[in-house]
Amino acid sequence: MSQHAILALDQGTTGSAALVFGEDGSVLGEADREIRQVYPQPGWVEHDPEEIYRTTVEVGREALARAGLAAADIAGIGITNQRETAVVWERATGRPIANAVVWQSRASAPICERLKADGLEPLVRERTGLLIDAYFSGTKVRWLLDNVEGAQARATRGELLFGTVESWLLWRLTSGRVHVTDVANASRTMLLDIRHGVWDDELLAILDIPRAMLPTVVPSSSIYAETDAAAFGAPIAVAGMAGDQQAALFGQACFAPGEAKNTYGTGCFLLTHTGPRLQRSDAGLLSTIAWDMGQGIEYALEGSAFVTGAAVQWLRDGLGIIRQAPETEDLARSIPDNGGVYFVPAFVGLGAPHWDMYARGAIVGLTGGSTRAHVARATLESIAFQSLDLAHAMREAGQDVEVLKVDGGGTANSFLMQFQADVLDRPVDVAAIQETTAFGAAALAGLSLGVWPSRDAIRSVRGTARLFEPRMPRSQRERLHESWLRAVERAKGWATA
Repeated sequence: MSQHAILALDQGTTGSAALVFGEDGSVLGEADREIRQVYPQPGWVEHDPEEIYRTTVEVGREALARAGLAAADIAGIGITNQRETAVVWERATGRPIANAVVWQSRASAPICERLKADGLEPLVRERTGLLIDAYFSGTKVRWLLDNVEGAQARATRGELLFGTVESWLLWRLTSGRVHVTDVANASRTMLLDIRHGVWDDELLAILDIPRAMLPTVVPSSSIYAETDAAAFGAPIAVAGMAGDQQAALFGQACFAPGEAKNTYGTGCFLLTHTGPRLQRSDAGLLSTIAWDMGQGIEYALEGSAFVTGAAVQWLRDGLGIIRQAPETEDLARSIPDNGGVYFVPAFVGLGAPHWDMYARGAIVGLTGGSTRAHVARATLESIAFQSLDLAHAMREAGQDVEVLKVDGGGTANSFLMQFQADVLDRPVDVAAIQETTAFGAAALAGLSLGVWPSRDAIRSVRGTARLFEPRMPRSQRERLHESWLRAVERAKGWATA
């Protein structure tokens, strides 16, 4: 078994995790650490890149120890990561020039407004499949070059490097020998021509980002390098990389066009595989690269809800009305309905299909009879409603979700999963492997290393833990969704008022 084990490094928004997977998909050992969230101003979010690297190595070592394995027993490493978070560091020393600007951060929103005012939205959509939004890392790099003294001049001289988190981790794990990014992560920068999988010189010029800063774009499943022995005790081949949502799509075995998954984490991300076809959307969805296995680019349509599980975390850490996330299920079940209370958790704006950088969180419908149970239930319902909006946008784009494959921490909440099936009016298939994102990274690495011979072998490993069938009457479903959309309208544009 140990000769076929894969170490998955899953560096996410709220923490770093590592899991050792066996050939049968079983978890042999795992570990995780939370990372500090930095909020310099309202709507701005940052991480310490050194903490990202340090915790990733720590959990990797701990997962190996818990699996009873040494680095020499591992076939390889797969890396998955929070995708649009931008890190800029010194080429010579590897020191970051500032905190990482997290995907949630709205710091670069004014840059986006200037680009829109210049009429660049059609060009960006055509080349990158994305909208102009502070979500994506290209404008975050521009913001760092503008706001760190001397950074632009240093970047022009070739002294600074940019990477998303997987690129930063691989650079550090190899002591600066390798500066690459996989094509899926690259497609989230707003700098990549996704039609051809190459950096776009015109977009780089528009943002004045020197090409010398950028990593080399590589396939999602390939042997990139070996880690330094110091990291885990012996060199290990890094053989697969993908952003967290593409990794989850792969781990859910959504290999055929039309197959879809939704991940319930800090945010919710609904992706539908479209195969070799680059499909466009007029309904607020993004066209993105799913992966390249070395045989050509495959694509996906994606809708992103920025704050879902993070809203539950806010109930715990911000309001203090729960001690642990699972309490929300009992609170939700303790009342017959939401009592007319709706929570729009637009802490950092709204993603698809609304795309409002200036929306902010709002709780509406409160009365003197509202309790913490109503707020907790409204929070869970908001997760399902945001995912429903994404599914409706998929349907408008011609990709109707017949069965929704789901993963992530939120799938442990049976109330949420049943409510999701009810409002979506589609079965919700909870994966047997809960950490599907990490498994997807492991699968990408395992395919290039021969641990799994084919995608069919990956599909056979992915099982169903539980299937939730819809049971809500249509009239109730439509009434609830209409009220949710009214609440969303009240949250829009708030930061500009």
